[in-house]
Amino acid sequence: MPQQFRGTGVALVTPFNEDGSIDFDGLKNVIEHDIKGGVEYLVSLGTTGESATLSSEEKLAVLRFTTKAVNKRVPLVAGFGGNNTHELVESIKSFDFEGYDALLSASPYYNKPTQEGIYQHYKAVAAASPVPVILYNVPGRTSSNITAETTLRLARDFKNIIAVKEASGNFDQVMQIIKYRPEGFLVISGDDLITLPLIACGADGVISVIGNAIPADFSEMVRLALKNDFVAARKLHYKLTDLTNLLFVEGNPGGVKAVLKQLGIGTDQVRLPLWRISNELTTKLEAELDIINQA
Repeated sequence: MPQQFRGTGVALVTPFNEDGSIDFDGLKNVIEHDIKGGVEYLVSLGTTGESATLSSEEKLAVLRFTTKAVNKRVPLVAGFGGNNTHELVESIKSFDFEGYDALLSASPYYNKPTQEGIYQHYKAVAAASPVPVILYNVPGRTSSNITAETTLRLARDFKNIIAVKEASGNFDQVMQIIKYRPEGFLVISGDDLITLPLIACGADGVISVIGNAIPADFSEMVRLALKNDFVAARKLHYKLTDLTNLLFVEGNPGGVKAVLKQLGIGTDQVRLPLWRISNELTTKLEAELDIINQA
């Protein structure tokens, strides 16, 4: 089971119409673009999908629409996170996971739990989930870090916790997890820009933002790196680094949505408190996209 999550997963954006409603046609366009681009799997309603701004009804609508649009062509992961453990567990128990192969759950935000609190939170998630669980460590959003020790403890104690998406940016921490992980446990990059060096250290792939817009080049870079062809992988890595950096200058997913609009795949509409990126950054993204297309 875990091996189907090696390679490139894409944290899908949630396109919106100008009136703020969900643009399901746009979502289908992104899904088709990514599958055609050769990504290994898709993630619905991660933080890139602006899940924090969707109602419960909208989340269910997006999850159900995505299963139908994907139609089992690639593995699919559902994003389920929250800082109220009881409420999260109940939402997992009540959801029909038909069509989903795993669950991605970000560490609780804002509360700043201790490591024991994080462990107990994921213990409850693992007990409730009918599908494998992928931990998500993203201290820049949650204000707390899942230490290597806690990740390894969870990986050893619960057979259905199969992977961690690591977005701490802490190479020492990630290497400790890779070095001491149990057999079959995947370490997945949560940062596009450092995916290549993390794979060189032994990581198994990425859950990507840029993959929404540039799936073919980025997923090929990851596949080459996983085959230890780092000479070829580096060429694609450096082809995309400037665009990758620009995507996050004014926050995520505003940057990648602007690129999707330029590609004619989606809109650049985001939901408050997020806002569209500036005209200046849009111009820079357009110029960098032209350079990539001409390369």
